[in-house]
Amino acid sequence: MSTDARKLKKGWKVSMSKMAENTFNPIRTIVDGMKLTPNPDKDMIALSIGDPTVFGNLPMPVTCEEAVQESINKRTCNGYCPSIGYVESRQAVADYVSTPTSQVDATDVVLTSGCSGALEMAIACLADPGQNILIPRPGFSLYKTVAVSLGIHVKHYDLLPERSWEIDLQQMENLIDDDTAAIVVCNPSNPCGSVFSEEHIQDILNTVSRYRLPLIADEIYEHFVFSGFKYHSFASLSQDVPVLACGGLTKRYLVPGWRMGWIVINDRHDALSEVRIGLQRLSTRILGPNTLIQAALPRILRDTPQSFYTETLDYIQPVMPQGAMYMMVGIDMKSFPEFKSDVEFTQSLVTEESVFCLPATCFEYPNFFRVVLTVPKEKVVEACNRIRQFCELHFQPTSHINGNGCAITNGKFHNGYHAVQELEAEAGK
Repeated sequence: MSTDARKLKKGWKVSMSKMAENTFNPIRTIVDGMKLTPNPDKDMIALSIGDPTVFGNLPMPVTCEEAVQESINKRTCNGYCPSIGYVESRQAVADYVSTPTSQVDATDVVLTSGCSGALEMAIACLADPGQNILIPRPGFSLYKTVAVSLGIHVKHYDLLPERSWEIDLQQMENLIDDDTAAIVVCNPSNPCGSVFSEEHIQDILNTVSRYRLPLIADEIYEHFVFSGFKYHSFASLSQDVPVLACGGLTKRYLVPGWRMGWIVINDRHDALSEVRIGLQRLSTRILGPNTLIQAALPRILRDTPQSFYTETLDYIQPVMPQGAMYMMVGIDMKSFPEFKSDVEFTQSLVTEESVFCLPATCFEYPNFFRVVLTVPKEKVVEACNRIRQFCELHFQPTSHINGNGCAITNGKFHNGYHAVQELEAEAGK
């Protein structure tokens, strides 16, 4: 359109970009569309948001606070830094994540604005518009939000609740085609709260290796696992599969608002030489994350005492399945026929009992809801009591319950009512 033609346009209308138009966050869209009117006679208990700071019951380590204060007092970290981050900070991350079988150094680390920034950068660097990436279902909604906004297609591979949310590897393999650019994995899992065994990770790597595809490993909950389970990073077990591991301070250190994340480039056979350049170029778009937090990273990662990690895990241990901060609870919808969906179920739970759980439709996995378990114990117990009362009121026994209609908690089958009873019993320990 010529300049003269623009002058002749009537009225004002400025269009959004295609990227903005294609940006859709299902959690925000679904939750914002719900009619959440709590019971005025009951205090609201939100078990929906994965923010460990909401209730003030899980303080960050003193080391974090002192390290940031120190970086402020130095007055030398207030300017621009290299877009990929200070070298000392990147080396601190490298030391933190290195294992005997996956050694990295500062040149393998890119600092980002939170783990979500790391995921966005990794996806944008590996896939072009029109290509596809494979993501888990149920899974963190940001994977799809980022990909679709960039014109990248997504294909969902399934996690199997009856196998403690392991990947359906045959189904995942069937999804791979010539346009597949990468596979996203999440361990420990949001929203499932599961932790992959060493054997299952090896099976995943063997499958991916056959197709010469890179992994994007969302490991924001690394080491956030509970008694009887062990965390293994994908890079530590990989013999040949290149891995972009995304992590950060957010969850383990209980400081999500600090927005400090990273990508660790675990290269095999120099497969990611071009990707390294691409990540460096993408990092120049925002010129790096907060410099004060960057400067505090070495001390935070080096000096935080083991007792802090142990106490955090002990605090939420009674109601956690395997790891992360979540538990998925299934709803036997046949036993609650007045509700058409998990969204209606959770919406009514708010209206009647002032307990807000996140409907798993947000994670592309209907008929479940996700519970966040970093809430103070007394509130969890009260929430479980209310959920039990809600289920007692609305539960209508069915004459037939099969595997597809059962609630599943920690990989075990239950009807909807008994799943809540188990959650309540665990909370009361």
